[in-house]
Amino acid sequence: MAKGYWIASVTVTDAARYAGYQSYAPAAFEKYGARFLARGGAAVTLEGQEFERHVIIEFDSKDQALACYHSAEYQKARSHRDAACTANITIVEGLPLTAAQS
Repeated sequence: MAKGYWIASVTVTDAARYAGYQSYAPAAFEKYGARFLARGGAAVTLEGQEFERHVIIEFDSKDQALACYHSAEYQKARSHRDAACTANITIVEGLPLTAAQS
């Protein structure tokens, strides 16, 4: 089964309010087995809108990534994020695993 990836680009506009998001979001990520592959490291924007922070999270499947996003735990966190940042979030299905990768 192909992995699922949550790709987020974020610019924080209200750090105090965003801290509320940061305190609630880990519960959702832990519940759905999220594995952070990139989290706010150095980045260079070559095209498109520039964001200050980029995050890539791996899940066992696209469905699991979507379930995490739509979960009550994440929606609680999101309610703190809405007025605290500008964000683009995409969930994408990874390439199918080959026999050598599994």
